[in-house]
Amino acid sequence: MPKAEDYLVGIDIGSSKVGVLIGQRDDAGGLEVVGKGLAPNRGTRRGNIVNVEQTVEALKQAAEEAEVMAGVEISRAYVGIAGSDIRSVNSRGMVSVTRRDREISPQDIKRVLEAAQSAALPSDREILHTIPQEFVVDEQGGITEPLGMLGSRLEATVHLATGNITRTKTLQTCVNRAGIEVLEVVFEPLATAEAVLTGDERELGVLLVDIGSGGTEYSLFAEGEVRHSGVLPVGAGHFTNDLAMVLRTPFAEAERIKMRYGCCLESMADDKEGVTVPAVAGGAQRVVPKRELCEILQPRAEELLTLVHGELIKSGWDEQLRGGVVLTGGGAKLDGLLELSEQIFTVGVRYGLPRGLGGLVDVINSPTWCTASGLLLYGLGAEQSRSHLKRRVNVRHLIGTLRSYFSDLL
Repeated sequence: MPKAEDYLVGIDIGSSKVGVLIGQRDDAGGLEVVGKGLAPNRGTRRGNIVNVEQTVEALKQAAEEAEVMAGVEISRAYVGIAGSDIRSVNSRGMVSVTRRDREISPQDIKRVLEAAQSAALPSDREILHTIPQEFVVDEQGGITEPLGMLGSRLEATVHLATGNITRTKTLQTCVNRAGIEVLEVVFEPLATAEAVLTGDERELGVLLVDIGSGGTEYSLFAEGEVRHSGVLPVGAGHFTNDLAMVLRTPFAEAERIKMRYGCCLESMADDKEGVTVPAVAGGAQRVVPKRELCEILQPRAEELLTLVHGELIKSGWDEQLRGGVVLTGGGAKLDGLLELSEQIFTVGVRYGLPRGLGGLVDVINSPTWCTASGLLLYGLGAEQSRSHLKRRVNVRHLIGTLRSYFSDLL
């Protein structure tokens, strides 16, 4: 009978919904999705928690739905975090190798990563992730795994993702109050990348754009590692708000119209097709040409994509998108967004869907589930890495002990 440790859980707390996925380990070392839960969330706004009770209730509802489907009670989870307060920066550290034989040990790697994290941070911020981009041993660069190499100096370039301490603790508190322990808080673009990007795209250079309700997260990968990432405070909810304001229709109706008839590229809009728009407070309905919807949505889409492109240019990586752009998130489903992205970024663009999982893959085959799927894969990779590192350290310790033993005999 499966045990609790045979399952991994990913929780995506968005501005409009909470998504929970449960994955069960299979015999091949992968994960099969066995449960999913989705609940509307009115406790967050623009990626920030503004009502703890409503967020906790949404968490409980989504978790219960996933538990019933999977037939298992969850107690621990990997939880995604995003929001415009997330900041990312690249940093560098250097240490001297301490061993007499100049062989780089796990302790040396730990020290150089700590040195790279020593950049001054405001008192209200904390490091969420330290992601190695490159190691340098005695001026030899391009190294991804320095363990066991010989040298006198070890350097590391890392990507640091930082967040607001109070906001992170509020997120953890909500999950804890829903009866779930937080194994790790994960910056969502890094998790989403696990589910939608291929190894070749990461090597060639690819931009992942995740359009949520309250904001848009982006991350650029090149040479296999994340090089730049961030969050913009413009998301799919702004498209809906624009429709509601201009058409003077209830927000719920504006969302329905956007999802069913919305298009953000004028050349794709049909002049002859009309859309019935209900008025606020039960007023008379009117018919609006679909092209008029496009005239409202296209400027917002251009603003969003231009902001992302501008951040890419500032980072200096705008010429490195040989792998193109990948769009994901609920907001990516807007008609015309892919074609408009191709015009702005002048590279190939595709939609990102969850990959790398088994089980209920047809049920989660949507941009909406990319982040929760990525959290499962991130958790699986993190646990496998810890297990692998522990085995390597134990083996090296055993070899050292044997060397000492035979040296004493001689």
